[in-house]
Parts: sequence; C-alpha cells; structure tokens
Amino acid sequence: MVDTVEVLVDGGKATAGPPLGPALGPKGVNAAQVVAQINEKTKSFAGMKVPVKVLINDDKSFEIKVGT
Repeated sequence: MVDTVEVLVDGGKATAGPPLGPALGPKGVNAAQVVAQINEKTKSFAGMKVPVKVLINDDKSFEIKVGT
C-alpha cells in the first residue's frame, strides 16, 4: 500500500513545519530527508508555490513528484 501526502510549498524553501511536518509525522518517514529532497527538486521554482506529492511505501521509503 502507498500513502500519499499532497502539499503546496515555496520552491526550494520547504520546511518540516506545517503543513508538511504534521502531514509526514504520522506516516513514519524521516521528515528532514523528505524536505531536503523536495527543496532539491523545487529549487528551480524559487518564488513560486509548487504542488508536491510525497508517495510513501510500506517500508517507509518515499518518492517525490513535483507539479502533480
């Protein structure tokens, strides 16, 4: 099974604070790793709000999709 967390973040400036941190906490993934990857993938969108999906697998691995 895959859990999905959808958020709107500032390009390259996501933080582990709301709305991302509270959404990820109950899922058991490392929020710092998720935030780092989101910022890496969205840095070219600086100054814009970017829709991001975090797909979380049962083994707590995750995949990040930007702009979906």
